[in-house]
Amino acid sequence: MPIFYPDILDQKTAPRTFTYGDKDVMLYALGVGMGRDPMNETELPFVYEKGLKVIPTAATVLASAGGRPARGADQVEQKPGHRASVINFLMVVHGEQKVELHKPLPTSGTFTAQGRTVGAFDKGKDKGAVIVNETVWTDEAGEKVATLTGSTFARGDGGFGGPSEGQPEPHAIPSRKADLSVDIETREDQALLYRLNGDRNPLHSDPESAKRSGFPRPILHGLCTYGITCRAVLQAITGYDPDQILSHQARFSAPVFPGDTITVDLWKDGSVISFEARVAARGATVIKNGKTVLRS
Repeated sequence: MPIFYPDILDQKTAPRTFTYGDKDVMLYALGVGMGRDPMNETELPFVYEKGLKVIPTAATVLASAGGRPARGADQVEQKPGHRASVINFLMVVHGEQKVELHKPLPTSGTFTAQGRTVGAFDKGKDKGAVIVNETVWTDEAGEKVATLTGSTFARGDGGFGGPSEGQPEPHAIPSRKADLSVDIETREDQALLYRLNGDRNPLHSDPESAKRSGFPRPILHGLCTYGITCRAVLQAITGYDPDQILSHQARFSAPVFPGDTITVDLWKDGSVISFEARVAARGATVIKNGKTVLRS
């Protein structure tokens, strides 16, 4: 089924309710490499219930905590008389991700999330489309907790007649040398651990599936790499204080293989932290146009 424009801009998901707890928070932290050294007392609060802290980017997975489907998930609502759009999910690539926290994430709770399509850009019949979706969390008091914005590059869905321009410009990285850099080693089994947060795509676990997708071995989840860049900001900038982070966003540019060492380059300009991530051993930049905003 093709993309129908502008009908797609009225497409949203039904409100869905989900609950997560301290186990889910700790599993996410382990999934992005926290606690590898159990004697590191600066990371221990992210993986131990005593004084538990929540990594801000955990918001990308907590709605499917423990692999449990959120109530109401996958139910798409469309205005009467409007046509529903469905993209070819076998041809999609995660393009960008942003998490904005309206208040620090609690270590547990019950929330309601609702998603909607906020943009659709046509790159041409043989060039694909970019779909931008937004999901807003509210707590039991009806107050906003988080807004998640993500773009998907739908390689097989171009030519639907929508606008080709108008996407937000990516964050510009400063031209000067990075102010500091952080090296973070990933484990050979990092993807097998991270997938327990809910993303069971065999691309990240099954060698044959990876080969069919053109990779020599399973690759790390893009959102795991995204979480690792947030971990780098926590380590290098905030002194492991997650409450300082208001938002964290990045573009995905190349895959990471479990076992790679990721170098995160950071630039600090007041409350704005710019970052990029690379795997020096392969000469690959894996995250571009990264931006973290600190609370003032």
